[in-house]
Amino acid sequence: MTGFDFGGEFVWQPTAAYIEGSHLQRFLAAYGLASLTELQDKATGDIAWFGEAVLRYLDIQFDTPYTQIVDLSQGKPWARWCVGGVMNIVHNCLDKWMGTPQQNRAALRWEGEEGTTRVLTYGDLWREVNRCANAMRSLGLGKGDVVALFMPMIPEIAVALLATAKIGGIILPLFSGYGSAAIATRLVDAGARALFTTDGAWRRGRMAEMKRVADEAISLAAAEGCTVEHATVCRRTCHDVPMTPGRDHWWHELVAPQPPTAPTEPTGAEDTVMIIYTSGTTGRPKGAVHTHCGFPVKAAQDMALGLDLRPQDTLYWMTDMGWMMGPWEVFGVLLLGGSMLFYDGAPDYPGVDRLWKLVADHGVTALGVSPTLIRSLMAHGEGPVRRYDLSGLRLFASTGEPWNPGPWMWLFQTVGEGKRPIINYSGGTEVSGGIVMGNVLSPLKPAAFSGPAVGMAADVVDDEGQPLRGQVGELVVREPWIGMTRGFWKDPDRYLETYWNRFRDIWVHGDFAAIDEDGQWYILGRSDDTIKIAGKRLGPAEVESILVHHPAVVEAGAIGAPHAVKGSELVCFVVLAPGVEPTPPLAAELRDLVAAALGKALRPAEVLFVPDLPKTRNAKVMRRVLRAAYLDQPAGDTSSLVNPEVVEAIRAIAGQDRAVGGDH
Repeated sequence: MTGFDFGGEFVWQPTAAYIEGSHLQRFLAAYGLASLTELQDKATGDIAWFGEAVLRYLDIQFDTPYTQIVDLSQGKPWARWCVGGVMNIVHNCLDKWMGTPQQNRAALRWEGEEGTTRVLTYGDLWREVNRCANAMRSLGLGKGDVVALFMPMIPEIAVALLATAKIGGIILPLFSGYGSAAIATRLVDAGARALFTTDGAWRRGRMAEMKRVADEAISLAAAEGCTVEHATVCRRTCHDVPMTPGRDHWWHELVAPQPPTAPTEPTGAEDTVMIIYTSGTTGRPKGAVHTHCGFPVKAAQDMALGLDLRPQDTLYWMTDMGWMMGPWEVFGVLLLGGSMLFYDGAPDYPGVDRLWKLVADHGVTALGVSPTLIRSLMAHGEGPVRRYDLSGLRLFASTGEPWNPGPWMWLFQTVGEGKRPIINYSGGTEVSGGIVMGNVLSPLKPAAFSGPAVGMAADVVDDEGQPLRGQVGELVVREPWIGMTRGFWKDPDRYLETYWNRFRDIWVHGDFAAIDEDGQWYILGRSDDTIKIAGKRLGPAEVESILVHHPAVVEAGAIGAPHAVKGSELVCFVVLAPGVEPTPPLAAELRDLVAAALGKALRPAEVLFVPDLPKTRNAKVMRRVLRAAYLDQPAGDTSSLVNPEVVEAIRAIAGQDRAVGGDH
């Protein structure tokens, strides 16, 4: 692969304010360890020790103690944790806080796009979850039943999620922007018995139909043999929607009148608590299976030892419950006794300052963003940031895609005033969190990770599986971890093929990564996005980083297109800053910019100016969709896109470009 610019010098150093009282410092002290390096060596060398250490540190309480922390008798891909233990994660998220001062602290703050706000204390949330659990039981729902969540980010979605776990059910979170076919596919595959939804949702001042989409999905699922017996509808937009007698129930009529106390169902620690579907480049979506002692524990572990979320903190992560960061936020924050903010709306509506206003108004101390979001907001300058008092912010966090140094530095300097760390975080749905991550004890370089998330036996290897330093290789994990998916729902062979069949007993994650001479780690995008030109492997993030350095460019995407001689040629898609005209001279200038940085052999064949890039709700650019649109091929599964209309726009631009034979 081509050489990679590792980002230069350290720009942030830990200070006493971050070190003292941090979870990581306390964890080291609790186990008599002198350094983060010593902890990491011990944690990856003895995964059983580390698993028990984390459970003790997080005070994860069991109804029946486990007899074995980890069982590898069926091989690393099928590691089982907390064997024989009985534990429902909702007891640890809510029940155990009752009768303590924690019950009066804010658990969930909420704001809607229209400006409505609500605050639920731990006691409030506990009571609402109990009411919802009682309502579900009144419908005959219980242990092992799959319950789908198709709702915007309102407090009721957290209530429904926790209530499903409380009765021993299986949570099926669905992206609030899905169409009916995407929902139906997941309902059928998971065998859902019930669904929570809303009458509608608000997005940029317009109402989005949700009940209608849910009804269509339920009908499609029924045609495939999956009967959703109950649909509970929460009022959000208060417009009229059809209700099917016997199946549909209004939240305010079914849930609200229920008693505020309810027993928590005893569940095995390894019982399934959630199935989260991820879209692959081919084939049907993959259902990652997660357990009571798996996903929630890994979420809280990373949130504590990486993000350093303390009880006095308020976390806001721009996400949707259909992505893993939604459940991750709920479970992790509640296990740690912190507060979270939900915002139901667009982060730049009605003005581009909406995100910064949310941070100031709700006392957000930890802000989770994506690089794409920051690239779009920085185009508006520092004015919107300066309107608000952001002094309460302690740190930033980021996930979803690789950074470019320029936007990273803008967030660090303009918003963070050069003193707040950006905790980069990269892993996935099947990981329950991060493989690599920053932390408050380690210095930072722009766009970099401090190293593996604590407890992750991560490595970067070459094509033969040998460790690689100073060069780009495959990101792998050599040992199991407690949050590792327990496989794909009803598809064990696909799970093995996806992660375990390339190197023996090694998880191959599918990302390109690199480690520099200072031990800083970099994620460079999906390895299946690799572009190979005349025998040279090129990561699209390298190209995109070069392009967004140009002042005219807000966002960029790079793909490889077939070439008869070179195998592939580089094609770039560029979103221009407001007011910049797309011209052939500018396209040529951008092509020259890439050639100057990477070499003439890697000069883009084309630069196309597009209105937007196809992105998921958490702002991850879907390069496979870009490639399909450019080549005028079927785009495959686009259900996770927040802007599916841009696919046809790019397809048209590419067709026009081919017709005239030049850059547009």
